[in-house]
Amino acid sequence: MADGGDEIARILKYLGVECLFTVCGGHIAPILVGAKRHDIRVVDVRQEATAIFAADATARLTGIPSVAVVTAGPGVTNAVTAIKNAQMAQSPVILLGGAVATALRGRGALQDIDQLGLYRTIVKWTTRISTTCDFSAVLNEAFTVARSGIPGPVFVECPVDTLYDEKIVRQWYGAELDKTPPKSVAGKAINWYLRRHVDTLFACDASIEDAPAGPVDLNAGIDRKIIPRVRHAIDQASKPVLLVGSQAMLDPVNDLALAAAVRELGLPVYLAGMARGLLGKEDPIDFRHHRSKALHDADVVILAGMPLDFRLDYGRSINHHATIIAIRRAPERTERNRRPDIRVQADPASFLIALSKVPRVKGISLDAWFARLQEHELEREREIQAFAEIEGTFINPVMLCKEIDAAMADDSIIIGDGGDFVATASYIVRPRAPHAWLDPGPYGTLGVGAGFALAAKLVHPSSEVWLLYGDGAAGYGLIEFDTYVRHQVPVIAVIGNDAGWTQIWRDQVEYLGDDVGTLLRHSDYNGCADALGAKGLKVDSPSKLKEALVEAKALVASRTPVLVNVLMDRTEFRKGSTSM
Repeated sequence: MADGGDEIARILKYLGVECLFTVCGGHIAPILVGAKRHDIRVVDVRQEATAIFAADATARLTGIPSVAVVTAGPGVTNAVTAIKNAQMAQSPVILLGGAVATALRGRGALQDIDQLGLYRTIVKWTTRISTTCDFSAVLNEAFTVARSGIPGPVFVECPVDTLYDEKIVRQWYGAELDKTPPKSVAGKAINWYLRRHVDTLFACDASIEDAPAGPVDLNAGIDRKIIPRVRHAIDQASKPVLLVGSQAMLDPVNDLALAAAVRELGLPVYLAGMARGLLGKEDPIDFRHHRSKALHDADVVILAGMPLDFRLDYGRSINHHATIIAIRRAPERTERNRRPDIRVQADPASFLIALSKVPRVKGISLDAWFARLQEHELEREREIQAFAEIEGTFINPVMLCKEIDAAMADDSIIIGDGGDFVATASYIVRPRAPHAWLDPGPYGTLGVGAGFALAAKLVHPSSEVWLLYGDGAAGYGLIEFDTYVRHQVPVIAVIGNDAGWTQIWRDQVEYLGDDVGTLLRHSDYNGCADALGAKGLKVDSPSKLKEALVEAKALVASRTPVLVNVLMDRTEFRKGSTSM
């Protein structure tokens, strides 16, 4: 019989896993060796958070549960923030965590903590593999739970004595041979207990054929009776607004149908989070600026997978008299902060697709409404251009974002990891396609970039992957250029280097009169890339910027990861926009 690690790998392969992310450890070594044996790509990174972020991004880009494997104790605890980020982003991540031997649990063994208790509040399901009988049932259930309903992460604890070969485990427990049988009653009792314990561990032949995982209902279902009601509300509106959020993008298979449905509905639309790029680079119904003004004036607001959280000022930014239609998979999520007038419990993408097939009753012309929103759009574009023309010592961040947008290929995937610089980019850099923009999500976690970029390039190897880093956020992941080089993953990272945590600095100085803890240096981050075997470029004047971006594109085309360190000035472009 194969060891437990090999069996886990075999089942993962059976379930469609092609790649897993990890930081090695003795507790999990059999899983990694088994994965290689079963042609699952093992991508070993330099810190556990990166492994989780990479699995998170892979799940978002494919809609299929993705796997990370971390070792016991510190490996498991190092993953906590990244798993919480996946939970809030509704990503189906399977985390396999190593653990101490089953007989030593709670006895003070190295790295023995209550891992299930630690994860219980931040994942959909926690469970433990206790014997070789558990592998198939537990992993099939983990994949089903992670993907069904509202997707999210699952934690599976894998004790080390369930993973290694039975002969080795019996040697560990001293229960293989009785060459020197104990003479005391206590010694005999312990020996009997250990032998029985190992017998129980290996009670099943884990290599039996797995039963297929049951069908997964990805949608909450659609109440067909509510579709005419929603259609009627829209048809009566003179100033409707459609907001499409990340929950509408949970299944990439729906991308084309969802985009077609949104165009068929023909409403002014604002795309948020993972929905950025749904309608391509430019579309006449896709608006990017002054969303709050539109919501303030709207008479019908459709929230498709978009909660009324801080991003919408907890619902206060929406016209008090507007009819709010909330479409979400979980009904309780539609009730927070402001009660919607029409609550739809369904997968937002599936509902919009169904709604678009209901003929529109001739209603009020929306031409004047579109014209007003277009004027808001042009007003903000003029402001952006004015900011881009401000000259300083180094590079203007608004101008930098415009140059990046101009340089990107049509197949580019954009990763955002930072505060002020990435938020600035969100106004200017335009995703070209669905699932071409990845950011942390509502948890706002810094440090996602290295793992997200890694995953994006592995899932879409022919696409340009642009990792937009703030210089603060870059500190979390620069070491992963070593990973990019070892695994031949060519990405373009651009660091907006303004020598500080500017999003915090700006308001902290204004409100508290002190910049303590917010200042960095115009450090030579490009040297880090060079030292790790990649290529670093430094840009300290506007005249060098276009040339550097062209060189970066050529380098990744030749399979070389590249980091472009752009020294920036600070601007007032986003003054007063910090969320707390």
